[in-house]
Amino acid sequence: MNRIETASNSFSYLEELIESYDASSGSNFINERQLPDAKAIHRILGQLLEILFPGYSGTREITSSNLLFVIGDLLSSVSCDLTAQVAMAYKHTCPEKTCSHTVCDTKAKAAVEELLSSLPDIRRILKIDVAAAFEGDPAACSEEEIVVCYPGIKALAIHRLSHVLYTHHVPLIPRMMNEIAHSETGIDIHPGAQIGEGFFIDHGTGVVIGETSIIGKGVKLYQGVTLGALSFPKDQGGNLIRGHKRHPTIKDRVTIYAHATILGTVTIEQGAVIGGNVWLKEDVDAHTIVTMEEKPVNFKKVQRAGTR
Repeated sequence: MNRIETASNSFSYLEELIESYDASSGSNFINERQLPDAKAIHRILGQLLEILFPGYSGTREITSSNLLFVIGDLLSSVSCDLTAQVAMAYKHTCPEKTCSHTVCDTKAKAAVEELLSSLPDIRRILKIDVAAAFEGDPAACSEEEIVVCYPGIKALAIHRLSHVLYTHHVPLIPRMMNEIAHSETGIDIHPGAQIGEGFFIDHGTGVVIGETSIIGKGVKLYQGVTLGALSFPKDQGGNLIRGHKRHPTIKDRVTIYAHATILGTVTIEQGAVIGGNVWLKEDVDAHTIVTMEEKPVNFKKVQRAGTR
């Protein structure tokens, strides 16, 4: 008896499971081109973070004398491996099923070169982000601590990398990168979001920033903040209309406190402060403080058991 017959006899539900893989389903990838490798993307992200913050991982001894060699080696590895993964992403979504994919390979090389050539500017902006975190958090002992320990910086660094690929219309991989950041930090930033320098996410868990969000310079967010969409317009066929602006615009030096929810294409003007737990669906003028209606806090002493 061969393995297929053994499997059929051992698993009574095998045929039913096979039938569920019908061609009309978008939840399987049978007879499709190879998808990018999630483990490879994770490894490449680790190398990119090491380039942005040399010595960050603690796995390499980096000195001023070997810095050129180490960074050059990392760049060479990332260039080769990421180009291969981006090419897979382009080919997987390519409408030309029988072509040689020369165009896809060319686009992959261009996208990766765009990312790598952006690294000096990304690093410049991240240094401003780290400084903003240090200035904004009295619990921080050093900028090194922020780089190594703060989830907001890791999520933001990955976002700034993935955003370059997103703007180059690379399929799949920008979302894969940000979902790695999401799973490791609890911070969910769509790669399409536009985020200015000096951005600080304090604590971070539960923060959600939607695709068409625009965030200015020097903005500070606390845990649980949502920059989301208010509604999802549909076309005449009932299908969602994609790609239009549907998330908030946050101007410079705005502070948004924990668990505030801001929905739709509203604009929060510069210097405004949004208080904790606020649910907001309208524009806010510059230098305005928005808070929930205050309710009295009641205190009641509880008598301990066995006492009078």
